[in-house]
Amino acid sequence: MFRTKRFLVFFLDIFLIASSIVISFLLRFDFDVPPERWQQLVQALTVALIAKPILFAASGMYRNIWRYASLQDAYEIFKVVSFSSLVTAFTLVSVRGQYAVPRSIYVLDWFVLFALVAASRLLWRIYRETRVIPSLRKGKRTLIIGAGEAGNLLLKEIRKQSNSPYNVVGFVDDDKDKRGLRLSGVRVLGGTDRLRALIRTHRVEEVIFAIPSGDRALMRRVINNCERAKARFKTLPGITAIIDGKVSVSQIKSVEIEDLLGREPVVLDQSAIRSYLTDKRVLVTGAAGSIGSEICRQVARFSPAKLILFDNAETPLFYIEKELTAANPELRIIPIVGDVKCQDRVEAIFDEFGPDVVFHAAAYKHVAMMEYNPTEAILNNVMGSKIVADAAHKFKVHNFVMVSTDKAVNPTNIMGASKRSAEIYVQTLSRSSRTNFTTVRFGNVLGSNGSVIPLFKEQIGKGGPVTVTDKDVVRYFMTIPEASQLVLQAGCIGKGGDIFVLDMGEPVRILTLAEELIRLSGLVPYRDIDIVFTGLKPGEKLFEELLIDGEGIKPTTHCKIRVMAPVDTDLKTTSKLLEELFELARNSDLGGVMSCLKELVPEFAPRYNFHGVAPSPAFQRVRPDLFPPKPNIVRNLRVASPSEGSAA
Repeated sequence: MFRTKRFLVFFLDIFLIASSIVISFLLRFDFDVPPERWQQLVQALTVALIAKPILFAASGMYRNIWRYASLQDAYEIFKVVSFSSLVTAFTLVSVRGQYAVPRSIYVLDWFVLFALVAASRLLWRIYRETRVIPSLRKGKRTLIIGAGEAGNLLLKEIRKQSNSPYNVVGFVDDDKDKRGLRLSGVRVLGGTDRLRALIRTHRVEEVIFAIPSGDRALMRRVINNCERAKARFKTLPGITAIIDGKVSVSQIKSVEIEDLLGREPVVLDQSAIRSYLTDKRVLVTGAAGSIGSEICRQVARFSPAKLILFDNAETPLFYIEKELTAANPELRIIPIVGDVKCQDRVEAIFDEFGPDVVFHAAAYKHVAMMEYNPTEAILNNVMGSKIVADAAHKFKVHNFVMVSTDKAVNPTNIMGASKRSAEIYVQTLSRSSRTNFTTVRFGNVLGSNGSVIPLFKEQIGKGGPVTVTDKDVVRYFMTIPEASQLVLQAGCIGKGGDIFVLDMGEPVRILTLAEELIRLSGLVPYRDIDIVFTGLKPGEKLFEELLIDGEGIKPTTHCKIRVMAPVDTDLKTTSKLLEELFELARNSDLGGVMSCLKELVPEFAPRYNFHGVAPSPAFQRVRPDLFPPKPNIVRNLRVASPSEGSAA
């Protein structure tokens, strides 16, 4: 059927070619062609019907889909008609002389043929749209916010679908010059200040935000108006998708909390990153985790020679390897199951694959869980990091980037203290190594495994309540792609021993985050979904810091990355303390572990804020002075589960 349609169009064009010659003669002679000119008409018709169909077919013009005819297609028709008319004219002059036909015939024939061919394509598109557009009125009555390029692209995509779920009744735009005008036949009804009234007047069911450059304040205002007017709210993908021309109806999505946090797109120094990743062997530890897997995705974009995925979790490793292989069929991806705590295994991998670049993202990161398992935090986060860093030094890796956390700053919990210990060792080792060691420190990552966002969504899905530790607790947040991209960027900025701090923007209240998520779910906080305050867990702070006193901070070549002044430490002393720490952890000597950590990380200051929740039994054994025996009180305290209300 598809080929049959192409032949029908081709035969239609042959008819139009003949008609053009005839119409040109009729116009030239005022619709009364003299008998002596009939022979010229036949000669011109013969040459045109031989030359032009061949050129039309050879041009590839019949590969176009005319139901979507556009200005680009008109330009193609212009080129084909012009070239075929020139060839026809040259043939007539060569065979019959320069007076084969009146010279005005050549001009008239070009003009008429172009008009006929272009009109035939345009009429088909007009027919299709007049037949399809009425059916669009069956969809949900929809307003598009933004009468710009993105809004226009979206409207075209909606109209292309015969069974579209959207019936666009108008645009909303704050540009006063656009008010009352029409975009592709759809009227600009007014500005966002009248959104609620417009929703009620036009019985709108859905509103689509199509302003990629719009700030989050505008989006919040629009969302609030939609909530009050009982209309559903959706948005388009980011500006990069608009630029790439990837806007489609399938990409219209519900608003996520990431859309409201004000995180601007990261602009990377592509050439600098390419210089140390392209055609290099790259190893990522913790490759199946939230940050590690995204680092793998970002690294794959720069075509490394090999990408080695190292993780202890078999099933997640299987899925990330499968995803990366499907997305990058030419890239050699090597999944390896192993534990960073096993020195022989780590060194064997370094010896076999000889990585040029290492991204060390393997770590235990959950504060509450590590409070229950302090020795595992030490063995995995500190000893594991030391083993990987030592292997990088031994096998002369060029770049080593370790992912750290803001909880390493003035730590009040085991997890933060363990990450700070790893920072100290890596920074100390860099002074005697040819490997370029770099540490990147950032805060909470939206959507990472076990983070507060998935927890809140799960609680909302179950009908609540949503659990928040404290009404005043605040955290820094960034998205997984943003954090991973900046880790890659920091890797090529570091000069050895640097600790980089990423620009985390403004801190966000966890309570505000919970309220926004409830609203985005189409519910009302405290009415449909209650919010319960469970109290801070042992080791948690009301707010996180990114700097330790005395570290200082300096700008780098990237506007979102800062470098801290190094703190002097001795490798021999640090190594001795770490070996003592590891031995204490292996023997589950919690008191010794705490004392050794305090010596290694002087700023480590465990804090406890009960709020009716008891600290872990492990800490009660470690610091009995903090928990004097009071049977009447202790009996009434309960131990919180690690997943209950964590805001870290």
